[in-house]
Amino acid sequence: MRLFHWLVTAPLAVVLIVFAVNNRDAVTLSFWPLPLTLQAPLYLVALIMLLVGFLVGELVAWVNGRRWRREARHSARRVAELERGIAAQAEVKERARELTPP
Repeated sequence: MRLFHWLVTAPLAVVLIVFAVNNRDAVTLSFWPLPLTLQAPLYLVALIMLLVGFLVGELVAWVNGRRWRREARHSARRVAELERGIAAQAEVKERARELTPP
């Protein structure tokens, strides 16, 4: 698994480094409703936008998964309750065996 991780990560890192080296020109960003302009290297703007897009996607996936997380918590509580019931029944049977004469 670790080898697979590096087989994916290393080429991706090389691509990002080559992208950053080839796109060092400054671009001017203006935020329309605000009288704010900012100059930054193109690679920085692109990588930050990729990061923001990834984080927004993760947030959406996390919010959409709340139903499954809730069901998993409910199922775990139910399993624990049933296991306690089985343990209690086994204890009752054990006590009954101890009380009955041979």
